[in-house]
Amino acid sequence: MSKDAQFKFYRVIPVADFPAGERLFVEIGNQPIVIFNLGDSFYAIADICSHDDGQLGDGELEGFEIICPRHGARFDIRTGKALSAPAFVDIPVYSVRIREGWLEVGLSGTD
Repeated sequence: MSKDAQFKFYRVIPVADFPAGERLFVEIGNQPIVIFNLGDSFYAIADICSHDDGQLGDGELEGFEIICPRHGARFDIRTGKALSAPAFVDIPVYSVRIREGWLEVGLSGTD
């Protein structure tokens, strides 16, 4: 079974309409998600800080680290790993692929 077979993918935006350096906020099902285009590499994370359940996606981005705008917790957008206090719990990351010119985000059955 391929890795992609583990996920249900949702079309989000044509890649041509999503410029490098931008972020996009979407909701798939009941999941708030923020997608980043960093030099034509795409990353998708839950738009929720594991420290206080507040929105994370508006935080400052330094390299691959997003900084929570409220309390300064840092997370790696590639892995979801919590990198600094006050957050100690990782956040969800989502599979991203490009198919037929569209950016798609994959959610597992447990998301």
